[in-house]
Amino acid sequence: MAQWNRVLEATPEEVWEVLSDGERYARWVVGAHDSWERDDHWPAVDAELGYTLKLGAWTYHGRTISRRCEPIRRLELEAVTHLGSARISFLVEPWGSHTLVLVDEHPLRGPAARWHNSGADLVLRWRHRHLLARLEEATASARGRPRAGAPGDGRPSPAPGDEHPSSGSDDAHPSPGPGDGNGARDRS
Repeated sequence: MAQWNRVLEATPEEVWEVLSDGERYARWVVGAHDSWERDDHWPAVDAELGYTLKLGAWTYHGRTISRRCEPIRRLELEAVTHLGSARISFLVEPWGSHTLVLVDEHPLRGPAARWHNSGADLVLRWRHRHLLARLEEATASARGRPRAGAPGDGRPSPAPGDEHPSSGSDDAHPSPGPGDGNGARDRS
């Protein structure tokens, strides 16, 4: 199972505003070139989001279906391709004055589900690391102010290897179950 988390300098409501806007997915979902709401009730259960992936001259059009929607708290999606489908879950938790976002993804159907292994999880974790950083940028952009350490926010960027104290760690993913209270992180 590929999980990753990040503390975003935003409220859960600000994060949800971006998660619930299908037109913005291409701004923060790694690999997406374009996205659009296929239904006027996105992200309600069974609503669909269309997207385009591009790699050079190759273009693929796919769809994502909302499978579970608890506004401001949880969004679970099923990304459907000709190779099967994958479950992608976003858990949004208040974290002091910020928000902890946990993303969890795994294949459900098709060859990817049968061939899934720890190597695939490593690729997904890399993708989630970048996806959550882009989600934070999209959230900051939506509220009209840059994220901490971003050019123009009035604060210096941290030196390479230093982390902003409130931005969380990109090098950790959660131990089983967010909110277990012990703060432990699995570094496997």
